[in-house]
Amino acid sequence: MLTPHSVDERYLTNELVNLIQLDSRNPDLTPDVPGEREISVHLCGLIEELGLEVHHDEVVPNRFNAVGIWRGTGGGRSLMLNGHIDTVNVSGMTDPFSGAIREGRVYGRGSQDMKSGVVAMLAAVKSLRDAGIQLAGDVVVALVCDEEYASLGTMDVIKRYPTDSAIVTEPTDLILQRAHRGFIWYDVTVFGRAAHGSRYREGVDAILHMGRFLARLDQLEQAVRQRVPHPLTGVPSLHASIIQGGTEISVYPSHCRLQIERRTNPHESVEQNTAELQAILDDLHAEDPTFRATVEATLWRPPFEVVASAPIVQATEQAMQARLGSVPPHGGASFWTDAALLAEAGIETVLLGATGAGLHSDEEWVDLDSVVKLAQILADVIVDYCGVSGA
Repeated sequence: MLTPHSVDERYLTNELVNLIQLDSRNPDLTPDVPGEREISVHLCGLIEELGLEVHHDEVVPNRFNAVGIWRGTGGGRSLMLNGHIDTVNVSGMTDPFSGAIREGRVYGRGSQDMKSGVVAMLAAVKSLRDAGIQLAGDVVVALVCDEEYASLGTMDVIKRYPTDSAIVTEPTDLILQRAHRGFIWYDVTVFGRAAHGSRYREGVDAILHMGRFLARLDQLEQAVRQRVPHPLTGVPSLHASIIQGGTEISVYPSHCRLQIERRTNPHESVEQNTAELQAILDDLHAEDPTFRATVEATLWRPPFEVVASAPIVQATEQAMQARLGSVPPHGGASFWTDAALLAEAGIETVLLGATGAGLHSDEEWVDLDSVVKLAQILADVIVDYCGVSGA
């Protein structure tokens, strides 16, 4: 549904540059950085300028969400626009907070991931407010902390401001994404017996025993990638991430620790994947009773999927078709997002974000025209999904 509004491109561009120039690196990823306090204060000011109800929520000490609520007159559905305001580190970047504009691209840490999505939300709301449109349903603009580490921000928003549906403006290159993979982090610890390097009858080498496990893990990894792919997210995967063991060269190592990441598709469970790893350990122990090991899932986040018939999917698809000129393809992301937490809470959710490149790398940029298009689409979805008062 095209609405009588236009996106303020100067506002969008200026505020995107302003946000990039604010250092909002996640302090759980990089020690001694500002975190989200300064950027959340700035965003609360922008929310207030738009005439929305402002909430500056301290999620945990010194970690803040900036939330704006546009109250509808009643009778419409509620919609959350969700985006994170923290960024990853800037290792290898020469000018990470420049916000430089070159050939239609805006550069800097967080430009695509995902300050562009945050600005598109604000510009969408501004276009509707400037046009004097009054909505029937509520809109919650949730600008959250900590997505890049533990998602504390979105977990807090879900408790405080539940809505019927949500759009998460993570970078998707203007592809409507209805699914993404989850992840599980595992610790596998193999136990040996420490002994002097000369006493081979007494020592049990935990590192060599870990090698046996790694050989079987390699077989499992290959088997996992041969499984039937999910239509949107493809095949699941796993990889060995970090290995540690031993104390000194002349001592049999008493333990060896391996950290594994398993990327999961919709309908895969923690229990199922843990059982596969435990089966390897059990087989190795049966072959050699001196092989002793444990496996523990230390952190996991669920995969995400929403059906194509969901009202928020239909509203977003229609807006994209009107603005982009063709029926948008539906895709799935390989990475994890807060959409999974929203969906788990019963909030039907889609992913839609701007086009760019360089996520978590040494050169990150976003295509400015795609941010404008994203704002236009979001505004149309708001009107279609929440309804116009009196219409």
